[in-house]
Amino acid sequence: MPEPAAAPSDWILRWAHLVPARGAVLDVACGSGRHLRWFHARNHPVAGVDIRHDAINSVANLGEMLQADIEAGPWPFAGRRFAGVVVTNYLWRPLLPAIVECVAPDGVLLYETFSAGNAAYGRPSRPEFLLRPGELLQACAGLRVVAYEDGFLPLPSPRCVQRIAAVRLADDATPALV
Repeated sequence: MPEPAAAPSDWILRWAHLVPARGAVLDVACGSGRHLRWFHARNHPVAGVDIRHDAINSVANLGEMLQADIEAGPWPFAGRRFAGVVVTNYLWRPLLPAIVECVAPDGVLLYETFSAGNAAYGRPSRPEFLLRPGELLQACAGLRVVAYEDGFLPLPSPRCVQRIAAVRLADDATPALV
């Protein structure tokens, strides 16, 4: 019997209302699809990419799923835009500009991953997998930051994270951000 999917991130749930209704959502390094499943259940078309074939197979029925090594191969979503782009527990710095570019006008980037200081609490601990102070803010410089956190979270397990909710404003519109 397959294991139940993990619950969506509290951060993603908190800011998911910023994704326009029925807007397409991309989950980068989607794993078992906890966020894909959540958005799909709320009538969002979903797309996901992960290096693991078994992960992609487990969510293949939800939408457009790609098995790809996005660190060694080309970015499979070049030139495409999504109403929501979700990234959790994943960092590959060379890909940050491409991820930000995938956010459509009036779309939102919801990103949460480990940051400097996390080595004191476990994995990941290598600097190449930990955001430097303010690094996520810098990566999102072309977006309007709605919420940002950088620090220690004690629950459900101690860790250091950075997380951001950032909107790409359309030229002539100001979306409701609350």
